Amino acid sequence: MKGVFVTGSNTGVGKTTVAIEIVRHISKKRPVKVRKPVETNCELSEQGYVPKDAIALSAACQHQEPLNKVCPYCFEIEASAELASADSGEKLTLEDLVLACKRDVGESFVLVEGAGGLYSPIAESALNADLATELQLPLVIVIRDELGAISQALLTLEAAKKNRLIVACVVLNAVKSNKLSNKEALTAYTETPIISFSESSLEAFRSEIERLV
Repeated sequence: MKGVFVTGSNTGVGKTTVAIEIVRHISKKRPVKVRKPVETNCELSEQGYVPKDAIALSAACQHQEPLNKVCPYCFEIEASAELASADSGEKLTLEDLVLACKRDVGESFVLVEGAGGLYSPIAESALNADLATELQLPLVIVIRDELGAISQALLTLEAAKKNRLIVACVVLNAVKSNKLSNKEALTAYTETPIISFSESSLEAFRSEIERLV
């Protein structure tokens, strides 16, 4: 299985935004498939649950797959995937998620987006780190570029190291414009490549991400 596992320091750091841009760029040169195996906080419509992140990821692909293949496990409550699945009465296991990520991917580059941070519960007695370990995909770690980003990044890198996970890069997501020097500061503490991401400088991001993933 070839690809990357997109995770973050927490929920709400912009994993999906960054993942979409990776998919759009990589798919210009090779087949790309996306997997968001579980999503919570899904609205219930007449057609069923609406996994917004999975829909956005799928839309970024040149060749789209059925949504139930991209995101087979959808839950309504806003909680960890472990809690949301238990609340619905469904037993969601790590094996379920591994099979969902590997289903019909063939030789395509596969982008898997986790749910929450690396240590967020994603299935029964399983964390995002456990899923990443099973898939053995390099990590793209998304950190919101804000005060505290250095600590968040280093803690997540330490967690990846503890779980013997390869890290392709750390992405500092500038959700709001700032004058912080987090990228420069981080390079003093880690040899992991640090990439800046902002909607105003996508070309620079695309160039760097292509080289790394």
